Amino acid sequence: MSQIESQHVSDFPWHLGVFDAHCHPTDTMSSIDEIPRMKAKTLTIMGTRGEDQDLVSQTTMSLSDTARVLPCFGWHPWFSHQLLDDLSHSRDSETENKVSHYKNVLTPPPDDQFIAALPDPKPLSQLISETRKRLRDHPAALVGEVGLDKAFRLPKAWTKTDMEGRDASMTPGSREGRALTPHRVQLDHQKAVLKAQLSLAGELRRPVSVHSVQAHGAVFDTFKSLWSGHERKTSSRRERRRRYSATDAHTQSDAEDQKQSPVRKDESPLPYPPRICMHSYSGPVEQLRQFLSPANPSDVYFSFSTVINFNGPSSQRVIEVIKALPDDRILIESDLHTAGQQMDDLLEEIARQVCELRGWSLDDGVRRLAENWNRFVFG
Repeated sequence: MSQIESQHVSDFPWHLGVFDAHCHPTDTMSSIDEIPRMKAKTLTIMGTRGEDQDLVSQTTMSLSDTARVLPCFGWHPWFSHQLLDDLSHSRDSETENKVSHYKNVLTPPPDDQFIAALPDPKPLSQLISETRKRLRDHPAALVGEVGLDKAFRLPKAWTKTDMEGRDASMTPGSREGRALTPHRVQLDHQKAVLKAQLSLAGELRRPVSVHSVQAHGAVFDTFKSLWSGHERKTSSRRERRRRYSATDAHTQSDAEDQKQSPVRKDESPLPYPPRICMHSYSGPVEQLRQFLSPANPSDVYFSFSTVINFNGPSSQRVIEVIKALPDDRILIESDLHTAGQQMDDLLEEIARQVCELRGWSLDDGVRRLAENWNRFVFG
């Protein structure tokens, strides 16, 4: 490494605290031992499916410095078909067997051979009960990763050859390179699973990390269904204009309006999550106004990763979004499945990108991002 490169690396202010708002190190449990040696201060680690919920909890308790990780428990939309919706009044779950369940929630309906390779569905009520217990066991834990995904297709069933060649270091349950089928999870079913988990987050007043692919409108509508009747009272535009200059209003994200309805940790359960993170947000800049309306009773944050946001044709859109967001609603993440140096490198890369786009110095930007993460997590 040249002297210039060495200086560039040492210039990054890790000592100010860098927080990964969304990652998946429990997908590679062999990497967990790297966490104490990482430069990042805290990793917000997500649960996604049946195979990793306990691993998230175990990872948290296995570290001598438990502040290095923040556990999150949730069921990802990629695995939502594995849940039997026994909470919706429109479904007669008691008479629904495995075959009829998967033919109802998957489109196009799969054949019996494909269904035979799928797991027996877990009742949604059971998932919510188990997640509630995990959240109570971990008082600082979040709900995540949850959400909606219109693009996802189920992978083909495992073959004997696939099983013999799979990477044993990877936690089971993910795609692991298998070819995709045409089968998708019905959006209405995904919404039922998402809404149940958002309601649980409100009940226990926990923030949530939300996945959204080609579904930002549907995600917002789901939030809105929980917000209905609980909107914040807001000042008129003229009154806000009197209080702030245009710059202040942008950077403070209508904070004065939000102070009218403060969130206190000792209040009764809510019907909606207090705070929401749109993870690796890929929606258009025009949609920010909906998510950031001062009438919304949930505070919505947006996190960004180089892996998802700056690795494709939508990079320009993401640049516009990052430039348009209020200073106090931006988070960074790695969205990586392996802890260690690569995760640190990705966090530094996205932090530098955000600071450059916002016109922040590195020290100022890292401080702001750390403050945003702490506010998102703890209120």
